[in-house]
Amino acid sequence: MRSVLVANPKGGSGKTTLATNLAGYLASAREVVCLWDLDRQHSALEWLRLRPGHLPPVLRLDERDSAPRKAEWLVLDSPAGLHGKRLTELVKQASKVLVPIQPSVFDIAATRAFLAELAEEKAVRKQRTFVGVIGMRVDPRTRAATQLITTLREQNMPLVGWLHDTQLYANAAFMGLSIFDLPPSQFEREAQFWQPIVDWVREE
Repeated sequence: MRSVLVANPKGGSGKTTLATNLAGYLASAREVVCLWDLDRQHSALEWLRLRPGHLPPVLRLDERDSAPRKAEWLVLDSPAGLHGKRLTELVKQASKVLVPIQPSVFDIAATRAFLAELAEEKAVRKQRTFVGVIGMRVDPRTRAATQLITTLREQNMPLVGWLHDTQLYANAAFMGLSIFDLPPSQFEREAQFWQPIVDWVREE
């Protein structure tokens, strides 16, 4: 089973949006995916509770459970304030770490130290775990996006992709859906921005 950790110690960065929609994508591709909600607010668990039974299943996993043998993916929605030993434990479990960042001066400043901390993790240095950044709620043509790109180049961190500022994600979440559970006509435009993200996650 391959694990993807979605992490940023700053609250409100878009971790749960990214984690639930990644899980939804994998489930829509008929892959067996588990979602582990480590955040105290348990927003991902609420999303799972709302998820209609006729949709491709996303399995709940927590510390009391063992993943089913057939499971192919584990997506971990991490808590705010993740640092130190707990960060090390979760990074060791993951093959990929996705860091969602909103490209504001405050979010970039708050996340810069975390990216440096990730880069020093042994699993990352030994290239057993790979880190990629997702620009959240942004138009990549904006000045804010350019500043994010500059910051990531300075820290030698890859920008994997962008997700737009659209109500599509919030509206889907209210019903326990990912955007990939919506009619194709509603998510086709946004799906193209997911392709490089999914390609990076799948890359061996």
